[in-house]
Amino acid sequence: MKDEIVILGIESSCDETAAAVVVNGREVLSNVISSQIDLHKLYGGVVPEIASRKHIEKINQVIEAALENAQKNLDEIDAIAVTYGPGLVGALLVGVAEAKAISYAKNKPLVGVHHIEGHVSANYIEHKELEPPFLCLIVSGGHTHLVVVKDYGKYEIVGRTRDDAAGEAFDKVARAIGLGYPGGPKIDKLSKEGDRNAIHFPRGNITDAPFDFSFSGVKSAVLNHLNMCQMKNVEIKPADIAASFQESVVDVLVTKTIQAAQHLDMKTVVLAGGVASNNGLRERMNEACNKQGYKLFYPSPVFCTDNAAMIAAAGYYEFMNGTRHGLELNAVPNLKIGQR
Repeated sequence: MKDEIVILGIESSCDETAAAVVVNGREVLSNVISSQIDLHKLYGGVVPEIASRKHIEKINQVIEAALENAQKNLDEIDAIAVTYGPGLVGALLVGVAEAKAISYAKNKPLVGVHHIEGHVSANYIEHKELEPPFLCLIVSGGHTHLVVVKDYGKYEIVGRTRDDAAGEAFDKVARAIGLGYPGGPKIDKLSKEGDRNAIHFPRGNITDAPFDFSFSGVKSAVLNHLNMCQMKNVEIKPADIAASFQESVVDVLVTKTIQAAQHLDMKTVVLAGGVASNNGLRERMNEACNKQGYKLFYPSPVFCTDNAAMIAAAGYYEFMNGTRHGLELNAVPNLKIGQR
């Protein structure tokens, strides 16, 4: 086996078209992202058909840019790693078709990567000392999971959301208080101007599954608060609502993560996913982990959002574990963690 394994990663699961070149799963030579956020802002959220069409327009450009920035050509690539699920089926198909075409044309191994496992692997890029096992809190627009990472590519789910994911709740509340899309960063910013103790919103708890999550209740509580203010002609204070809502969500995320770490005797905690860039979550998790003597890791914001460097990193470990996919590889929009 070569000393250096060079992976070309491709990501197109939602509204970012991305490509990256990564060596040995940890050294990023390039990471190019074409975001569609400004386009989807017009509609208050991602429109799947528009996202798919924009991926088709951009994917060759981002791959060419990634190779140029890395000063590599396709002949120097050892394998192609591509997100094949979960995500929007049309968007996923664009990346999968592109990866299969390159794999076939250049006779390069093809490795399908789970998008959420890519988010976990984003931590390997900046934290060279991080190795399994560890407990990972995955928080994004579509997923909220507590996962034990037993080894590279080996996962055990210990908690998951029963309804809305944390990021989904952020987006819905942001829309309700007039912030628009994307909701997470806007609520995080506005919450700094508000009082997090102004309104007590509920903390979701599931008696028979202490590490599972539920955020539909807090979302409904915010909507009820807004309706009550309108009916009683009470001033609505968006900053206080944002701060109090974020406090509720962060409190649940941190409390359940620390309880799971204690129960499982895990001394290393990792954050992953888009909501892992939330400042309130990072601060509170840092405080909780310091109190318990746990090590905490999380990626820089650029590696929290959807990107191809994380897909290449995950793809490297799948490649080293012997994972290979043929041209029958297809998009799997509801792919489960650990599913192959």
